[in-house]
Amino acid sequence: MLSASNRKSTLEVIHKHGPCSQLVHDQNPLNHTKILLQDESRVKWIQSKSFNSSDSLKSLAVASLPAKSGITIGTGNYLVNVGLGTPKKNLTLIFDTGSPLTWTQCQPCVGSCYNQSDPIFNPSQSSSYSNVSCASTACSQLSSGHGGSRCNGTCQYSILYGDNSSSTGFFATEKLTISPTEVIDNFKFGCGENNQGLFGTAAGLIGLSDSNISIVEQTAATYGKYFSYCLPSSTSFTGHLTFGKDSTAPSSVSFTPLSTVPQSSQFYGISIVGIRVEGKPLSIPSTVFSNGSAIIDSGTVITRLPPTAYSALRTTVRKAMANYTTAPAASLFDTCYDFSKESTVVIPSITFSFAEGVNIDLDPSGIFYVEDASHVCLAFAANGADSDLVIYGNTQQRTFEVVYDVAGRKLGFSPNGCS
Repeated sequence: MLSASNRKSTLEVIHKHGPCSQLVHDQNPLNHTKILLQDESRVKWIQSKSFNSSDSLKSLAVASLPAKSGITIGTGNYLVNVGLGTPKKNLTLIFDTGSPLTWTQCQPCVGSCYNQSDPIFNPSQSSSYSNVSCASTACSQLSSGHGGSRCNGTCQYSILYGDNSSSTGFFATEKLTISPTEVIDNFKFGCGENNQGLFGTAAGLIGLSDSNISIVEQTAATYGKYFSYCLPSSTSFTGHLTFGKDSTAPSSVSFTPLSTVPQSSQFYGISIVGIRVEGKPLSIPSTVFSNGSAIIDSGTVITRLPPTAYSALRTTVRKAMANYTTAPAASLFDTCYDFSKESTVVIPSITFSFAEGVNIDLDPSGIFYVEDASHVCLAFAANGADSDLVIYGNTQQRTFEVVYDVAGRKLGFSPNGCS
């Protein structure tokens, strides 16, 4: 088991649709429209729920994993590879800052299991697997756990996501291997025997939300409720997911406070105070961002802005791009261009301003969403109303080291965290 030290552990991050992804060979060609429709379903769910629903399940060490884009298997989310069980079985999981529970598909699939790239985990072949009793304190942490006076066996869970994807199975403990030297014993996770939905061919999810059953809370004694990641700029590059404070981390991290969004406590709340284009503040009334209802979410692809703010951004970008050939609107996007005949394209810089003077100059990959050279769109969308929850999505986070100091209640950004 990990003990307190100054070690770090990192996982590689890839996009689910990227050529680096081992899952790409098992899927149909990438469908951008499908990805954006999934994204819209997630956003509507986030904005419509009070988060007491089924998804709200009823000096320190550092561990880092490579992280990759998952775009090659039909989703806009990001992947890491971990080991589970004894002997260790390698699994490719989506990581999600908006999900509390870590789970993977398990044999036997008594209901249904979707196709995944890795062999489905078989708990009967692991010497370190143990079901959690439904009479235990651990089970009571799940709002969907079957405990209390009717308890007569093992703890069960059921989790339903915004796009109607779901996982149901047994709540259990197991050995989780992040790296050859970083192992978490008695890690609580969901062993899903009835799973369906839009997970591509990933084996399941790593839950990074601010909740008592997430990996962040379970490893608090080891990693101090501190993690960071860098999402690569394209499917050709690799990023990372790191648990614990890295002593070699860049000193250029700018921190803004983390807040709790009313009725959305499992998400990480932030305060956006303004947007600049080419260094000039957009003309957005101060009341638009003043309610503080914003979150940062690794599972949402496209940032959702108040319509007043989005309109100002779109108008300014269109003026700056007036000399380029336009392309038809598509899905979420209403500002698109055809760059297929251009040898050089100059795009305007966009800066997001957060509370306490934090200004983030977006990477070009976080400004436009590229389907192909003939269809490149402004990578933002408007909410239905200015009062709707603002969501800072993963496209706008690309290439930044995004640091979650959950214990210190602050969120950091550092440029050039990865390519």
